Amino acid sequence: MTCQTYSLFVMSVIMIYLGRFGNSLILAHLENDIDQLKADFNSSNSDVADGGAIFTGKLTNWTERNEKRIILSQIVSMYLEMLEKSDKSKAHVRHISEELYTLKNSLPDGLKKLQDLKDLAKLQMNDLKTQRKAVHELFSVLQKLVDTPASLKRKRSQFQRRCKC
Repeated sequence: MTCQTYSLFVMSVIMIYLGRFGNSLILAHLENDIDQLKADFNSSNSDVADGGAIFTGKLTNWTERNEKRIILSQIVSMYLEMLEKSDKSKAHVRHISEELYTLKNSLPDGLKKLQDLKDLAKLQMNDLKTQRKAVHELFSVLQKLVDTPASLKRKRSQFQRRCKC
């Protein structure tokens, strides 16, 4: 993927997976705004390709729709943080920001799940109290792990065959 299409690709993926844009005309208008933003940031500079992609490479590791919503919610937040420091007097910056805020507001579950992951990463697993709590919850955690969506689907289909509702 070239540097020129990188931002558009990321925005397209975000909008498609989050179900925000069904109208290609809106996306085409956003493409023009992104082109102007690329010019603002001089994103055609040769050093943009150094080290590879920062967002699109991460998206390949997240395969299911709900998983992608989590990572995409974080990416949206990062774009918003970047644009907060940009020149908001420019119409294209405001338009992109508005669309990203709309996307962010449609992701409350993704943001909550992301915060849960951050909270887990902060746990001090060498703390005795945390260890005791973790051990106390171990059986429940394993039960949830064993009761996977595949086994739930199988249970539902077996129930539906038995039930003559």
